[in-house]
Amino acid sequence: MEIIDILIFVIYMIVMLGVGVYFMRNNEGNDDYYVGGRNMGAWHIGLSVVATDVGGGFSIGLGGLGFAMGLSGSWMLFTGLLGAWLAAVFLIPKVKSNPAFAKFYTFPQIFQYLFNRKVGITAGIICFVGYLGFTSSQLLAGAKLASGTFKGLDLNMALLVMGVIAVVYTVMGGLKAVIYTDTIQWIILLAGFIFIGLPIAYFHVGGWEEISKTLPDEYFSLTNLTWQDLANWGITILPIWFVGMTLYQRIFASRDVRTAKRAWYIAGIFEWPIMAFMGVSLGVLAKVAFEQGLIAEATENLDPEMGLPILLSHVLPAGIMGLMMSAYFSAVLSTADSCLMAASGNLTTDLFGKWLSKQPEEKSVRFSQLFTLLIGTAALLIAMQMTNVLELMLYSYAFMVSGLLVPILAGLFWNKRNPTAAIASMILGGGVTAGLAFSGLALPLGLDANLFGLLASLAVFLLVDNLLILKQRKISGN
Repeated sequence: MEIIDILIFVIYMIVMLGVGVYFMRNNEGNDDYYVGGRNMGAWHIGLSVVATDVGGGFSIGLGGLGFAMGLSGSWMLFTGLLGAWLAAVFLIPKVKSNPAFAKFYTFPQIFQYLFNRKVGITAGIICFVGYLGFTSSQLLAGAKLASGTFKGLDLNMALLVMGVIAVVYTVMGGLKAVIYTDTIQWIILLAGFIFIGLPIAYFHVGGWEEISKTLPDEYFSLTNLTWQDLANWGITILPIWFVGMTLYQRIFASRDVRTAKRAWYIAGIFEWPIMAFMGVSLGVLAKVAFEQGLIAEATENLDPEMGLPILLSHVLPAGIMGLMMSAYFSAVLSTADSCLMAASGNLTTDLFGKWLSKQPEEKSVRFSQLFTLLIGTAALLIAMQMTNVLELMLYSYAFMVSGLLVPILAGLFWNKRNPTAAIASMILGGGVTAGLAFSGLALPLGLDANLFGLLASLAVFLLVDNLLILKQRKISGN
């Protein structure tokens, strides 16, 4: 990279840190730090939601899917559109209009209200572990991007740089800093894709004539995937809109039900088709460049997720490269900061909340910042042990979905509020998914471990709940 690119990138990072400093000085308490003062507008919330959900991991991951399978990879984010709109119709009115939830900061507080404190703590642990992994995936995405574009920068050093920047401004500014920087970052990313990345890469590989000659027809089809691909994406991604801590924080931060619903509709449209097709299209162009021999670093074993950053480093001129890198790092930071806030909220509210509630509010906020710093450090260490961004993200999603979906639906929509059934469901569901995912076992029909975790979670919830109902009937009958 040229000096001008590095200068543009450094200025951008300083601006992001400046936002953190500004909100650190203006945050007046935990309401500001964790839920943005509960008065945020639809566009800020909506763009923050999509920036968090798609972010750097899916940006790099979508590029990898486009590189590996073509435009059909866009269907992954169609499940995001469905999840966002289903949550807008069914979940948001339940959560936002319930006065009992009006002062909540975290998702597990809802579990505690619906069931009991033990269930809330269990949910807090599952959320914390899931978002720790998800934060790691975002830092890894940023590091891959940096090491692929900054010559001489290895992956671990890139991870260190990304981790420090993401953690520092999140620690300082809290959710207000996160939401406002997400809005800026998402606009930068969108503009970078539309006006820089796509047109320059398109013309660099020779336009449509060369593209169509270089790649087989299935790369331009929307049916180049199996039903298992679609099922696995749907099982993992769609339910996250009902169990994602970052999403509940934004529901709590919205002014009212109407604002929150509008924000979720905005987020869904930006996920698919806008972001989905832009992300995979850049991956397709990277594949074309690879096949044409235009990527000097290309080898037979090239990581598909590295194809896009390497392509951009070759095709973008000085100055423009700095802008595009800022756009991509925007995506990474917009998700990493939100996941950090989610994990920090779990730790300070759900696991140490009883102790922190006895502290003065100013001291409580300082402890929150310390916890955010410690979580960011742990996420950085985990990222250094991993290699695949999308895999780490989907593992994290799957663990949270299989552990949390059944009991939250049971408590909110079915009025089944048995604490024993909830805890059994959470432990077995999350445990089955984690065990199968890390065991490497070949699962029937190529289906994802998350499906089996969800089935186990549902089965044990219904079994325990019905057994306790029968027991109570027996006691009352006697």
